[in-house]
Amino acid sequence: MTPVTPALLQGASNFRDVGGYLTSHGQRVRRGRVFRSDHLAGLSDADVARLQAMGVGHSLDFRGVAEYTATPYDIPGVQRVALTIEPTVIARMQALVAQGIVPTTEETVELMRETYRDFVNRNANTFGRFLKHLLEQPTPQVFHCTAGKDRTGFAAALLLSALGVERDTIEHDYLLTNQLYRRDASLEGKGHPHVMKVLWQVQPEFLQAAFEAVDQQHGGMREYLHGAIGLSPQELMALQRMLLED
Repeated sequence: MTPVTPALLQGASNFRDVGGYLTSHGQRVRRGRVFRSDHLAGLSDADVARLQAMGVGHSLDFRGVAEYTATPYDIPGVQRVALTIEPTVIARMQALVAQGIVPTTEETVELMRETYRDFVNRNANTFGRFLKHLLEQPTPQVFHCTAGKDRTGFAAALLLSALGVERDTIEHDYLLTNQLYRRDASLEGKGHPHVMKVLWQVQPEFLQAAFEAVDQQHGGMREYLHGAIGLSPQELMALQRMLLED
């Protein structure tokens, strides 16, 4: 595992390199090629210069339409690619509130687990496009959603799984969000504190729900990558050659 590194950007609290982790075969994921982040709408001029110096050519944006409309960005030299996944957990929560129902902490956790199962089963095509875009573009790329924790967290887990990183290491990377992400009340909306605490942090149970769906409903990660995700064996090998050190 790699230690937590200081924030690279002033205006993005959850920005970090996905590289540096060891695979089960002892190879290391290349640094400086793929980055994960929360949204990029608050970057300073120095941040933009930093991204440009790093050679980042594309930002892969998992946010929904309303999220992007609320906090758009245009970074010179960086092409934004919309990989839209609407935040359904928010819609489900609003539906409950409209009925006068305040979910318990346990019910909110289960709602998040269901969201992660949906990533696996309902959003596979979008996550497949994500992996193929990484493969097709030679320049460094950054992927993000609003907080860089759920859609981004699953995308990172999927990528690291494809590269052969062990699940305990993937979980370590996933949970770093709780140390790095600075919550923004203007993006969170209103809700009961116990509910909002669950929604705006990550828990091992969330990611485990996704892995359980991969294993139980798709026959394991390799079968999921070649099946629902749509990555051919040749594409998977090419992704590994590109993103793993020799």
